[in-house]
Amino acid sequence: MNSNTNEHLANERTFLAWVRTSIGIMAFGFVVVKFSLFVKQISIVLGKQIVLQQHGHSNIIGILLVAAGSISLIISFVQYKRTQKQINEGVFTSSSIFAALLTIFIFLISIFLIIYLINSI
Repeated sequence: MNSNTNEHLANERTFLAWVRTSIGIMAFGFVVVKFSLFVKQISIVLGKQIVLQQHGHSNIIGILLVAAGSISLIISFVQYKRTQKQINEGVFTSSSIFAALLTIFIFLISIFLIIYLINSI
């Protein structure tokens, strides 16, 4: 067994965790975009007229979230390959800038969503 096997396996698990995170972010973006359509369909089924204020913000937020998920997927693959190369060369250096930037972006989107929901009450 290669002495770096555990490091490579850990790198792969980390990459797969980022893939799951990316899928989750994209799925959430899709839900945000389609939520108003869902509410309209539920109102038809229930026989009630539900009026939603349409500002277009949910579409923008949803698209941004899908884009963030896609970008995080690409960046996570680049990070995976970079780490793989560093492990093979024995010169691994940790970098958390990607996680920090994604956290800040998702936090800002969540603040925007909170403001949007408060204003639509």
